[in-house]
Amino acid sequence: MEIIKTDIEGLLILKPQVFGDDRGYFYESYNRKTLKKLAPQIPVFVQDNQSYSRYGVVRGLHFQKAPYAQAKLIRVIQGKVLDVAVDLRKGSQTFGKYVSVELSAENQLQFFIPEGFAHGFSVLSPEVIFQYKCSGYYNKESEGGIIYNDPTLAIDWKIAPEDMVLSPKDKLHPTLKQYIKAGYPGGF
Repeated sequence: MEIIKTDIEGLLILKPQVFGDDRGYFYESYNRKTLKKLAPQIPVFVQDNQSYSRYGVVRGLHFQKAPYAQAKLIRVIQGKVLDVAVDLRKGSQTFGKYVSVELSAENQLQFFIPEGFAHGFSVLSPEVIFQYKCSGYYNKESEGGIIYNDPTLAIDWKIAPEDMVLSPKDKLHPTLKQYIKAGYPGGF
């Protein structure tokens, strides 16, 4: 497995070693021992989640507030997404900056997002099966979010606004400036 650093400290792209032949392919999608050696900052995971979405769906930007913050290890089983992580760590030199990466069944890349980041993705293929590991258990009361179309972040989701499909909740999150003004409620 290859570990690729991004422009934001802590965000990592993982490129597994894929063994393929005329029958198909095989790769190890997760090996705790290997990750501990290559990227010791990656925590132990306690929960796996999987979702299905169709083209144009934008999910996010979500996070779990402290003390229920979660690190995530993300991959795509079928299809393609643009995956986005926004740094919300107080005092971080890259606070309010983000990294986006295309994850697909074809490139088999994985994205590690530590605690203290908002996360979202847009579906770029007709369908997607999206899977991620979490370092903490979900806690509904600690849900938080930043609006997907925050003008300060100016994320290009690679989907035309008229084609975006959003949950009612994702249309109501505050902007990053509103989140800051509110004093980082339950922040990192």
